[in-house]
Amino acid sequence: MLLAIDIGNTNMEFGVFEGDRLLANFRLLTDWNTTSDEVGLPLTQFFFLHGFDPKKMEAAVICSVVPQVMYSVNNAVRKYVGVPTFVIGENLTVPIENRYGQPKEVGADRLVNAYISFVTYGAPLIVVDFGTATTFDAVSADGAYLGGLIYPGVKTSLDALISNTAKLPRVELVMPNQVIGKSSVESMQSGILHGYVGAVKHIISEMEKEMGCTPTVVATGGLSGMIGRISGSFSHVDKTLTLKGLQRIYAVHQ
Repeated sequence: MLLAIDIGNTNMEFGVFEGDRLLANFRLLTDWNTTSDEVGLPLTQFFFLHGFDPKKMEAAVICSVVPQVMYSVNNAVRKYVGVPTFVIGENLTVPIENRYGQPKEVGADRLVNAYISFVTYGAPLIVVDFGTATTFDAVSADGAYLGGLIYPGVKTSLDALISNTAKLPRVELVMPNQVIGKSSVESMQSGILHGYVGAVKHIISEMEKEMGCTPTVVATGGLSGMIGRISGSFSHVDKTLTLKGLQRIYAVHQ
């Protein structure tokens, strides 16, 4: 069995695999000040609830864009699971050609997503990941990572709007029944979501022009399902794409 950990700016996601099958997963908030016990104790409870025996774990593979929490996460795995850790970009490489202008600047999660999408769905590809930031990444027909763009996430945009206005309330991210809002809440929901869908469709269209083809579009991240339903822009939606990529990359290196 394998423990896969995807550490993002907002959440840390943990998944347990048996072979290539994801058995269960859960999330914790990413906190730069977290301790190994604050990671390890919920992980232990997760194992207990699902009947996972830590002694049957072979290793942990980690993808992180938050260096500040790596010490605590590594220590939590060592203390509570007792298995070696493999970290993308440190002692584990993503088997994909990286044609980015500055290859070391590419987030590990972006390469992982590009690789597993290529392996699963073929190429050419556009991979869209809805997180704290929304990333759009291009994979060539021959399976190389080309680059992409970074756009403010949906919740990040909403938080910026609320924090910089005096009277606008915090709202739930649900699509109202009509574009023209009849209240401040509906107006904000419509503006954020319709505006975001418009941006997503435009970005994908422009990427397609530059790539000179109609690529498969794979989406992941918390709001990928909602944006996919509204926009109709995605060929596939897989919210556990990164975890599956970590499992596959680990397996390839064994």
